[in-house]
Amino acid sequence: MPTSSTIAIVGSGPIGSAYARVLLEAVPTAHVVMFEAGPQLTAIAGESVRNIADPAEKDRARELSQGPQAGSFRESLGIPPSAVIEGMFTARGGTHLLDFGGEGSAHAASFPAAAASTNVGGMGAHWTCATPSPSFSERVPFITDDEWDGLIADASRLLHVQNAAFADSGVGAAIRSLLAEEFAGELPDGFGPGTLPVSGDPQPDGSMRWAGADVVLGPLIDPDSALSARFELRDLSLVRRIDHTDGRVVGVTVEDLRNNEVYSVTAALVVVAADAFRSPQLLWASGIRPHALGHYLTEHPVVISTVALDADSMGRFATDDQLADELERRSANPADPVAAVNRIPFSEPAHPFSLQVMYAENPPFQLDPDHPAAGNRWGYVNMGYGMRKQPRYEDAVTFDDHEPDYRGFPNMTISYELTEPEQGEIAEATGRLRRAGEALGSFIAEPRLLPNGSSLHYQGTMRMGDADDGTSVADPYSRVWGYENLVVGGNALIPTATTMNPTLMSVAIAVRGARKAAERLNEGDENA
Repeated sequence: MPTSSTIAIVGSGPIGSAYARVLLEAVPTAHVVMFEAGPQLTAIAGESVRNIADPAEKDRARELSQGPQAGSFRESLGIPPSAVIEGMFTARGGTHLLDFGGEGSAHAASFPAAAASTNVGGMGAHWTCATPSPSFSERVPFITDDEWDGLIADASRLLHVQNAAFADSGVGAAIRSLLAEEFAGELPDGFGPGTLPVSGDPQPDGSMRWAGADVVLGPLIDPDSALSARFELRDLSLVRRIDHTDGRVVGVTVEDLRNNEVYSVTAALVVVAADAFRSPQLLWASGIRPHALGHYLTEHPVVISTVALDADSMGRFATDDQLADELERRSANPADPVAAVNRIPFSEPAHPFSLQVMYAENPPFQLDPDHPAAGNRWGYVNMGYGMRKQPRYEDAVTFDDHEPDYRGFPNMTISYELTEPEQGEIAEATGRLRRAGEALGSFIAEPRLLPNGSSLHYQGTMRMGDADDGTSVADPYSRVWGYENLVVGGNALIPTATTMNPTLMSVAIAVRGARKAAERLNEGDENA
């Protein structure tokens, strides 16, 4: 049963899981209770649905991610066909729109593609598993480079990051060579075309077991581990309120969505790690309202395209046998083929963007059989440039106490605008995407900017800061200003403008926050 040493964690994604793992390993007296509003999708808690081989079972898992608490809005919460745009950065199956148009829908006309997942493992059950590291101004400035490097290494171990998962692909190497030719002399050493780091475990047959929150939880969900006895995961359990008094959190109030029973759990520490919209919504609903809460919303705008690879260009660097090897590798796991994925990372000042280039033997949309690129023997690449969105107070999610959403929380309104500096970088990145595409082949889908919210990488709404000056929600160790034992986690803490997938960065920040929280809990045990 929960005791005074209980740690309550709201959210079961990679961030909440990192907190659970680090805290249980560091605090011998701790008992972690993790609450997740959605259902468990797989037998292994938090596993990536990409590992599900049966297509029907995979579709069902994604549908369940809409969450049974949606009730009659279950169908409305699915992404409508009009919002689906081909490419690797679009809102994916397993997510539901925040602004879905029904009663209790969020108001997000300026951020229409905003989406979330409601399930054990969070978005970590559906993500692309891309784990690039932040660099240059993407890093949090008040954490030293040496500490950053250590935190990134620790986060990489938790996420099972593979830095050269596609390095043996001849097709991938040819794509890198063509990009290196095109951008020769423009990129600093170490920041040219390379393979994309991903989270997962290579299998003997050449496939990949993709990582989700399950690999972060690790021994916590292994019944043979002593740590598992001190960990409890409660799915279909919606945290309604963070209970607090005089600047100290005392626990959480929870609704069991199976029977609508409401109960309280006393906790020595509460960690809120839902997402960049529902975490600040929970704080607001609980009467915890720092000035910056919900503000400084960022993502990275994304320009995408699809290119048919040119046989002559590719043939300069790859052989027909290497193409055959790549296609055989992909056919060995048709449910989720391992593809050659390359990138050009963010660097300053010359390349303040991130490019990802994903190989596929077929385009992501139906191509007219009479199209000259139909059935292209060398296949295709889906390409996307991520750009910066500079944090502004005006870009925000705000909450209305007088209008409930479909779950009964203060409803959200999202306000967001791409300003002139962002529009300039978008135009520059679009030009670079065109150069990259022309170096590789011919466009079958021209470069275009996706609607706001399409990245699914929402940041800044609970940003961390080094001073309690009203511009941040949490201190440098992720503790909410003014509260002794309330910690927040996730992409929402990132205070900088980023261009890349932020999961690795957010897990690194969570490791830092969890270690500091563990120090305080252990000191409290010593003084008890």
